[in-house]
This record gives sequence, structure tokens and C-alpha cells, in this order.
Amino acid sequence: MKKICFICLICLSALSMMALINSCANSGTVKKAPEIPMKDFFRNPEKTSFQISPNGEFFSFLAPYEKRLNIFVQAVDGDSAVRVTSETARDIAGYFWANNNRLLFLKDTGGDENYSLYGVNRDGTELKALTEFPDVRTTIIDDLRDIEDEVIVGLNKRDPRVFDPYRLNIETGEMQMLAENPGNVQFWMTDHDGKLRVAGAIEDGVNAALMYRETENDEFKVVLKTNFKDELNPQFFTFDNEKLYAVSNLERDKKAPVIFNPETGEIEEVLYENDQYDVEGLSYSRKRKVLTSASYTSWKRQQYFFDEQTRQLFERLEKELGEYEIVITDTDKEEKRFIVRTYSDRSRGAYYFYDSETDELKKVADVSPWIDETNMAKMLPVEYLSRDSLTIHGYLTLPKGHTMETAKNLPVVVNPHGGPWARDNWGFNPEVQFLANRGYAVLQMNFRGSTGYGKEFWEASFKQWGQSMQDDITDGVNWLIEKGIADPERIAIYGGSYGGYATLAGLTFTPDLYAAGVDYVGVSNLFTLLETIPPYWEPMLDMFYEMMGHPKEDSLLLRQISPVFHADKIKAPLFIAQGANDPRVNKAESDQMVEALKQRGIEVQYMVKDNEGHGFRNEENRFDFYAAMEKFLEEHIGEKEE
Repeated sequence: MKKICFICLICLSALSMMALINSCANSGTVKKAPEIPMKDFFRNPEKTSFQISPNGEFFSFLAPYEKRLNIFVQAVDGDSAVRVTSETARDIAGYFWANNNRLLFLKDTGGDENYSLYGVNRDGTELKALTEFPDVRTTIIDDLRDIEDEVIVGLNKRDPRVFDPYRLNIETGEMQMLAENPGNVQFWMTDHDGKLRVAGAIEDGVNAALMYRETENDEFKVVLKTNFKDELNPQFFTFDNEKLYAVSNLERDKKAPVIFNPETGEIEEVLYENDQYDVEGLSYSRKRKVLTSASYTSWKRQQYFFDEQTRQLFERLEKELGEYEIVITDTDKEEKRFIVRTYSDRSRGAYYFYDSETDELKKVADVSPWIDETNMAKMLPVEYLSRDSLTIHGYLTLPKGHTMETAKNLPVVVNPHGGPWARDNWGFNPEVQFLANRGYAVLQMNFRGSTGYGKEFWEASFKQWGQSMQDDITDGVNWLIEKGIADPERIAIYGGSYGGYATLAGLTFTPDLYAAGVDYVGVSNLFTLLETIPPYWEPMLDMFYEMMGHPKEDSLLLRQISPVFHADKIKAPLFIAQGANDPRVNKAESDQMVEALKQRGIEVQYMVKDNEGHGFRNEENRFDFYAAMEKFLEEHIGEKEE
């Protein structure tokens, strides 16, 4: 079964930073980067999310219209684009080409994450709502690239707790239910012919079951049962549609790509393994029907190639783009034309169009051309030991002009990630670059429970919210202090989602460590968090109880680690930001923390956005939040006038 990030769905795509200038010769002073306007970091990209039509004749992208990201389409050999959507309330959440003429896209309302699916022609005509149902969330199971007029979607229309799979005709809107979810299926998977043949379920709350059927006329049967901690995650079928490519940690600590036989319930072959990191990504050629590569993340993204043609393609791209990380984000049906994305720690990067027949590589667009990467800061990989001798990996971003050797007594923003079962990655992170530009060192750490480091490291986080997970953060702060990098009087903690919880826990359980805190859509009370989860997470509640604590059996623990019950311990000023429609971390999480602090006379600044959910997507709301955070941090850990 796939791990579910309880608060933040991961995702998150490629991020964060890269550049360093030495101290000025002879003077001993630091050459600082010019102060860059806050809005330059958090503006919508100029163009992003490029995709190519199946026939390779058009490419599409998201770009701002009325401050919202909308879809544009342009001929590959053209010089102007047509805007095909006109959303003004909220950015389009995601889109794809359904066929050469029609695109499908998802959007929600005010951040409620109840996504609906819409279709539109590439010239902007015939906009049609396909799954616009009240309080229903749409997921994409299979885009059916080889079947032009159909997709397979998941809808929790019949029962808000579970998703049933439907075959949807994108022209007529007609839907056919392919199976009725018995109440425990968490994911569905098709074969290469678009036939629904695999399902993954949670049984008894904590046990995972992989179900399989030979044809769509057969009943699903259980072929593998495991505890949720022991994973076999199907990626796609082998090209004869008989077996499964999967990633698994069965009988091992680190995940590895394998071939699994659903008829026998056995792993037949381990394709590649890494003894330090989980190997989680698998890619294949739809056209040539070969496995191409596996990916994993050390401090940066790494690839292992199964296919020589794919290796040569990347080597070709690296000849011109090797200074940056390179990702192939899309290809046409014949796999002759490619969309290529670059990025680094100091640059949002650019999109390129590569034609393998002519060997022409041309830049299509810079994502944020107003960002000058020479003024950005370098994201340094670091590691330190926790108090119980676990190696904690992370990243340290120093203001431009500083090095690990010369950085002394800097103000620091500690930035734990969300999830918590996710991880920080190397890449461009606008928050971190903004903070570094304002003179703060930024420490990000992959505390225990962070993904990618194996099963044992993940399980070490169970029932450790506010305890050893928080200790890993505290130990990182103390490591910076011991090195002399951090000014112990000017350390703030800031995070979103679980990172917001870690902010509150840091101010509550180590009140003398931090001078200020910023909590962004964070958890304050684990009792109410577990009571208000979205209905489609209910089948996994027992799993969450094992990972976090049971409201009754572990009530003393949950009370001990819920910051709202210990607000009297907070000494440092706090800034809280919350989306009113957040379906994961309910607004009550922030409301009750603010009330508890006000009753004790503790300074708290509270920002609520009525048209947002779990994080602020609308540009003007991002501007408001980061402007307020900048002022708040400057007041409490900024340079003091003599």
C-alpha cells in the first residue's frame, strides 16, 4: 500500500536554491545580495506546467490571467498562444491533454479540495463540466492516452468516504461505474489497455490487501496481505499485462523496484536496489514498451537507467543543460518530441522543446525570468546526529556572501517540513530564498519519519509527534548554535501543516530556544485533528492511530503533545495564518490556539483568509502572508538598531 501523508499531500513537485559569494577581499565584510521585492519571490510564474499534445503539434502551459493560472495553447511552430480557460476565482489545479483537440482540467472552490473535472477544446470552445457535483472530489485513475474520448476517474459521489471508479466519456459526459468500492479500497489501477484490474485496500484499519483480477469480467481476489508498514506499491503492468512493476520494502528496509506476479503473490525479481535510500520512482516508454529508469533522492534527485536509449537522451540534454537538474516532463505519442524542464537551487529554471529527429533543443520559456539566480543563495546539504545517534540529513541556506566557515552569529529561521511523512528536497524554494535574501540563515531538516530513508527511519516517528521528532529539530538548532552559525538570541521557527505543528511544539516544549514562531495552517490539538479529517481518510483512521496515537487509549500522550493544552508555556510572540476552508487542518485548530494564548495575555497575530484552504494559492493572499511574516520576523529576530 502507498503511504499517505496525513496532512500534506505530497507532492509537491521540484523546488529550492544555489549561489555563494566569498567575503570581500581585504575588507573582511560580506557582499550582500540586493534586497529583492517580496512579490518577486511569490508572484505567479510567467509560464509553467508545459505539456505537449499527443500528435506533437501543440504545446500547452499555465500562465496568469486576472491573477489566476489558466491554460494556454500554442502551435509548436507558432508564435502566439490562445487562452482556453478564463478562471478568475482560483488557479487551475492541474490539467492534461485528453486527445489532440481536447484538454481536461481540475479546479476546486475556495481551497475545499473537492476537485471537479472540466473539458475544453484547444481553441477555447466547448467548455464542459464533467464531474461538477456538490461536495464530491474527483481523482484521475487513468487518462487513457490510447482511448481518445474516455478517461477513468474516481468519485466519492455515492459515499463521501470512498472513491468508486468510473469510465467517463469526455464528449457526452456519460459515466459507467466499473466497480463498487466495498468501503476499504484506497487506490485502483488499470493495465496498458485501460482495463481496471488492480485495487489496493486497507483491511482492519492497519492491514493492507492487494487485489487483482485477470479480466474486468472477473471478481477481484486478494493476492497479498501485509501490515501497512510493509509495502508493495504497484506502479504499472509489465508490457504483456500479466505481471506488475512495483516498488516494495517487503523483507527489506529500503524500497526497491521489483516484478510482482499477481497470480502467485510472489516477488519474482528485484530490479535495482540502493542500500541508503528508498528507490521510489519508475519510468517507462509507452511507445517502445521498455522500462527506462528508476529514481531516488539522496541530497539531490538521482537516476538509475535500465535503458540505453534513455541514458543517451539525458546525456544529450546534459551537454547543453548540465549546469541544471533536468527532468523530461512530457512527450508526444511517438516519443519524438519532448518537453524538458530545468531547475536548480537558485533558479526556478526553464522549459525547453526537444525534437529528437532534428536534434534541435530550444528554450520555450523561463518560469520566473525576473529572478536573477546570481542573487540567490546556495542550498547546502548538511547532516548532524540526533541525541539518540540517528543521522539527520538536511539543508542549510546561508545569506549570499556567507560560507559555512565564515557564517557567525546569524539570525536563523528553522523551517521543518509538512507531512510529516514527506521530506525536504534540493531545488528552488521561494520561501527559503526570500528569507535568505532578508539576511536569515534557513535550516531545513528531514527529521525521523521523513520519507526516502527506509522503513526503520519512518517507523521511528510513530507516536513521536512533539517528542523525538521534535528533538530532531531541537538538535539541529543546537548544532547550529554549537557551530557558532546561529545567534542563540535570534532564532525563529516557521512551518506549514505539520511544520506548523512543529512550530507550536517548539515554542511550547522548548520555550527558551526560539525568539518567535510562525505557524501556517498548523495543528494545535491532535484530538480535534483526528475528529475532523476528511471523510475519505476515515478508512485509514486505525493506521493514523498507530502512527500518532489513539484518542482514548493514548489520551494522556495526545494531551501531552498537543500544544493547545500547554499554551501557558509559550514565551515568544507568535504569528498564525489559516485558510478558512482547510479540509485537512480545520480552522478550529488555529482558533483554539489563538484563544488559549489570548487568555494568557501572550502576543499572537492571526491571519485568516476566507477563500483559502490548506495553504494560500491565490497570489494576493500569498503577498499578504509573506509581507506580514517579513515584518513579524524583522521585529523579533532582525538586525537591531544601535
